Amino acid sequence: MPAMTPMDAPEGAGAPAEAVAPLLRGLAVLRRLTEADGTLSLSDLERATGLARSTVDRITATLARMGYVRLDNRDVTLAPRLMELGNAYLAALRLPALLDARADALADELDESVSLAVGDRDGIRFIHQATRRRAMSLSFRIGDLLPAERTAPGPLFAAEWTDADWHHWRARRAADPHDHAFPAVPPTGRPTPDTDFERRTERAAAEGWALDDQLIEPGLVAVSVPVRDPRTGRVACVASVVSHTSRHTAEGLRESLLPRLRSAVAGMEHDLRTAPPPLPGAAPSGLAGWTGASKQELGREFVESLARGLTVLTAFGEGRAELTLTEVAKATGLARATARRALITYEHAGLVVPTPGRAFALTPRVLSLGFPPLSRTSLPQIAQPHLAALADRVRESAALAVLSDTAAGPGAEIQYTARVTPSRVMSVDIAVGTRQPAYATALGRVLLAGLAEPDRVLGDLRPLTPRTITDPAELTRELARVRAQGYALTDEELEEGLRSIAVPLRDDTGRVVAGVNVAMHAARRSLRECVDDILPELCETASRIEADLRVAGRFRRVPPT
Repeated sequence: MPAMTPMDAPEGAGAPAEAVAPLLRGLAVLRRLTEADGTLSLSDLERATGLARSTVDRITATLARMGYVRLDNRDVTLAPRLMELGNAYLAALRLPALLDARADALADELDESVSLAVGDRDGIRFIHQATRRRAMSLSFRIGDLLPAERTAPGPLFAAEWTDADWHHWRARRAADPHDHAFPAVPPTGRPTPDTDFERRTERAAAEGWALDDQLIEPGLVAVSVPVRDPRTGRVACVASVVSHTSRHTAEGLRESLLPRLRSAVAGMEHDLRTAPPPLPGAAPSGLAGWTGASKQELGREFVESLARGLTVLTAFGEGRAELTLTEVAKATGLARATARRALITYEHAGLVVPTPGRAFALTPRVLSLGFPPLSRTSLPQIAQPHLAALADRVRESAALAVLSDTAAGPGAEIQYTARVTPSRVMSVDIAVGTRQPAYATALGRVLLAGLAEPDRVLGDLRPLTPRTITDPAELTRELARVRAQGYALTDEELEEGLRSIAVPLRDDTGRVVAGVNVAMHAARRSLRECVDDILPELCETASRIEADLRVAGRFRRVPPT
């Protein structure tokens, strides 16, 4: 386990008397799960947190009720919905939404990874990653925390540190010389003298850029330039180009890529100057009532003070970067006293800071609550537990598929990307990765129906069974029906004896990105029973996957496979 930091001390250690102890314990559980890359057994959580097993059980049951973790036998796994806490910080910050397009364009132009990072006390934390797909891939996860002295952005942030910040940095270095408290980087075998980073900071302040020449690990090099807030002139974030020594030396990065990075940063600063003021998004509603109802239903197993405390973080967001106590209480429906104790707890944990005007703001440390491991979640990973629950309820096979490119053209085939098969004597069992013709499958038809007609590729309409639709006009009419009714039902068109019903999965723009189906032997359910019994369960499952996809994809692209 990583070394314990002051923020990770046992619950209650050094906390103000008004801090909410169950909330501190819940934060410790979420941090330990994050450090373990998202999954721990209940026994391991008990050891990692030092909490009693009964306390761990109640906390994880509460987090599961909130949709923040999944309980699978004796394992606890972070769930995509937990990302709404980090999303609240990123939305309030606004920088990813305003600058990510330029970062992505720069990555495309240079064919190198580009990142945006903010300062987090004596470290840096990533808020956006534009990565390149290649064998030697160089990137960190959104939310990962790195020690400032081992990065290119670090000296640029340190140029604005106060004496207190430097004192904290030196104390941390003395207490943890090998960086065990930073699980995102390999421990350092030979700590550099403090004076090395101090000199790098002086140089960065004078030159306006900084290099990382294999400070994190051998082979990794980066060049960074600060993006300044047009209102204050201070560093808002730092943009970096990251490469490998097989492609660039550190000096080569400076000579060949620094001018283009500076040009992109100038564009980012222009975007910050000209961005219209944010419009407040809709604040969460009914949270206090929901936590009360959950307590009534689950009784002692639901830790209401933990659930209510976590809802406070979701009160922040776009147009709500700074909130007063009154505004937090109003947004969440919590009593002022309850909201106040939660804010006191978060200030102690370093998740909020007071601002002028008796308000509060979230800190980058909110991203430490599950965001790094979840920021790499793919659509199949999001869908898998929901498919398992669906298959368990209907006792039939459930699957996720996307359109795949073939020699016949894009979209002529589907590819299965996730699948769950229940245990029974006869079941539909198709391996993940299998491809099938889109025109003859329910999954393919909901995907084709989601495309504009000119974009559809139907391929060679061969008769796979006597029931297969092979007439292009008839298939086009069938796709129009699928689009209108919201589902597709195929009856022995792909294979005799196989019946399947499918619905589309949509992203937050309404675009169809995948399909979900239930497949079965035709003898087990009639066509009417498929519509009456299976379709409602299928639609409910799709809604749950879409809800997770909206949260997971708010500030990043969720890979479809």
